[in-house]
Parts: sequence; structure tokens; C-alpha cells
Amino acid sequence: MSVTTALALFVVAAGLLTITPGLDTAMVLRTAAVEGARRAALAALGVVCGCLAWGAAVALGLGVLLAASQTAYTVLRWAGAAYLAWLGINLILRPRSKLDLAAGGERRGNWWLRGFLTNLLNPKVGVFYVSFLPQFVPAHMPTAPFVFLLAAIHAVLGLAWFALLIAGVAPLKRWLSRAAVVRWLDRATGAVFLAFGARLALERR
Repeated sequence: MSVTTALALFVVAAGLLTITPGLDTAMVLRTAAVEGARRAALAALGVVCGCLAWGAAVALGLGVLLAASQTAYTVLRWAGAAYLAWLGINLILRPRSKLDLAAGGERRGNWWLRGFLTNLLNPKVGVFYVSFLPQFVPAHMPTAPFVFLLAAIHAVLGLAWFALLIAGVAPLKRWLSRAAVVRWLDRATGAVFLAFGARLALERR
């Protein structure tokens, strides 16, 4: 797989995952609706910084682990494939009917720190990065720098999405509150997880 192909595939997959409603999206929407665009932008920036922190940690850990052991690579590959398949099946069979935008009332304080800790203290982000990012690293590329590049691309996509949410908070909030939209996004994302899980399981180093 060439670098161009890897990056193109990642942008498509990460773009869909970015717009799928989740904890970060709900927090930014609530902050924009209740506390205004400036504070929502700070919270969004904090979320993105949390992604970069996870990306750096995963990149360094994966770089050392995968360079040291073929067995570790195989275990990680199968564990990642199983995790992605489990996520995909759950999203397809049990999609949500709504995104809860009312829960978790806003607190006064440091909005950047709120976004940062919301992301950094969510271990699912780290597990997801470990499972998802390695399969987009071409065989001839050094693992750690390329994984961090992917995390940075994901962060840029996140910033763009959050900017769109903040700018159009009212119509997007209504759109993301529709049961059909949330179900469709969950199922589409589940299909992506399954496809990449299968690809990861069949991949050879």
C-alpha cells in the first residue's frame, strides 16, 4: 500500500468516524448552545489536544512494540480486528435512536481543560487508536511518525467538524437529534468498522 493510498483511505474512514455523534460531539454542541461559540471553540480545541496526546502515546508505544516483536504485531493485529468487529456488529445491530444533548449539564470553569480531560480520560480513545491506526501504516514507513501523522490528520478533521457544529449549532443540533440520522450514522460507521476489522485480520506485515 502506497503512502497516498493509505492517507486517502484513512481520510475517508476517519472523516466518517468524526461526524458520527459521540461524547465529544455532544459536549461541543451543548457548550455552543448554552455557553456560546467562544467557549465551545475552547472545548473543541481541548478535545483535539486530547486526541493528539493519545496519538503521541500510541505512536511511541506502537513504534517500540512493533519493531521489537513479530508476535506482538500478530497479537495486536488480531486483537484490533476483533475489537473493530465487535464495535461494528454492535453499531449495526443496536444503533442508537438519539444523541443525548441534554445530559451532563455544563459547568463553569476552564473550557479547554474540560474538553481535554473529557477526551484524555476516555480509555476507549486509546484502545481505538491502537486498533485502528496501525492498519494504515505502509510497510516501508516508520511506524511512530506515521501513526502520529494519522492522529494529527484526525485532529484536523475534528477541528473542521467542530467548527461546522459551532457555526451551525441550531440546524445541526436538530439534524443530529433525528432518530433516523443517528441510526444511519451508527450503522454506516459499524460497516466501516467491520470492513477495516476484516482488512486488519487478513493483513500481513
